[in-house]
Amino acid sequence: MTRAMGAAMRRIHVGNALSAFGLGFTVPYLYVYVAQVRGLGAMTAGIVLAVFAVAALIVLPFAGRAIVRRGPLPVLLTALVLAATGALSLGLAGSAPTVLTAAALLGAGQAVMQPALATMIVDCSSAETRSRAFATQFFLQNLGLGVGGLIGGHLVDTTRASSFTLLFAIEAAMFLLLAVVMSTVRMPQAPRIAGAPSASAKGSWKQLLGNRAMVQLSVLGFVLFFACYGQFESGLSAYGVEAAGISTSALGTALAANTLMIVVAQFAVLRFVERRRRSRVIAGVGLIWSVAWVVAGYAGLGHGSQEMATAAFVSTYALFGLGEAMLSPTVAPLVADLAPTGMAGQYNSAFALVKQLALAVGPAVGGPLAASLPAPYVVTFLLFSLGISVLAIRLGKRLTEVQDRPWLASRSVVVARGGATAESVSA
Repeated sequence: MTRAMGAAMRRIHVGNALSAFGLGFTVPYLYVYVAQVRGLGAMTAGIVLAVFAVAALIVLPFAGRAIVRRGPLPVLLTALVLAATGALSLGLAGSAPTVLTAAALLGAGQAVMQPALATMIVDCSSAETRSRAFATQFFLQNLGLGVGGLIGGHLVDTTRASSFTLLFAIEAAMFLLLAVVMSTVRMPQAPRIAGAPSASAKGSWKQLLGNRAMVQLSVLGFVLFFACYGQFESGLSAYGVEAAGISTSALGTALAANTLMIVVAQFAVLRFVERRRRSRVIAGVGLIWSVAWVVAGYAGLGHGSQEMATAAFVSTYALFGLGEAMLSPTVAPLVADLAPTGMAGQYNSAFALVKQLALAVGPAVGGPLAASLPAPYVVTFLLFSLGISVLAIRLGKRLTEVQDRPWLASRSVVVARGGATAESVSA
């Protein structure tokens, strides 16, 4: 990594931490703020949460093309201003229409930040440093969310709307501060991974869908987010409360255990996975999450004491965190390495779209199933986790050696980011 790339990467990581810190102030308290503090009811609060997902689904298909044509930095700065406007407006809104409009602005801005920042990381890293760069990003995001949520919890007061206005103002300030930091970034030319022909920045969604490895990774990504992230605050929490008799405080402990596992284990896990095949690492995550669902089954369906059930439930979230720590240096760099030259923004946006779809469908399916049919719920998501391993092994057969084992790129004389599949290499 050159000195210019290192300087840019440091600013990007600071930006990631700032954005996560700002989000941590408001995300845990959004439902309470809309439903109780503003007195708009549970229905409006639920719609607000849905608006975030809908706004993301609307803007992400266009975000990728904008990143390809304009570059990630201008798109990121626009998204940050949009998100800051939405956050401040949400803190001042008092009626349902203004709350929903502000949520749409905030949701759209947040959604576009993800692929823009990911593309900047790709452009400021090499094949050898990319996994560590994304692992650092994930670590800082979780640390920022945790610290922001902790501080926000001490500032918030449900009897005073002004305390929530302060939280949203802090979030808006973090977005604007991030915009200032990002405006100082000078994007260098990044090395590329060998293994595929280059493609024009005018590549279309049709071209992306023609990349079979990317399509398989997108299917795998949907299952990953559906079976894990899509269950955290919906199906799994409902299962814990209804089937395992978990208290709300124990649920908070479980969520904290998830974050703590990521923060503590991230770089130890990175050393373990960075010299192993990406497809095998993802397959291993599927097995770890399968164990997590078995442990969850014991928590809610076993006949142990309440203390044992609580310990098992907390362990479930910790095991999910271990899997997440393994995925962070694996999946996002693989998306980048599958993208033809100049198309990283399009591919990052497409994968972010898949993630948003999974996060929208996951709670809708998991929540009702967990509350009414706890045993089928656990079995269903146990099978999904095993399916992750199967899909990962199949994906590995589609990847080139460099895409599956990126450290081989250091042996290549020509470095150019590729999107070729194993078929095209052997052709």
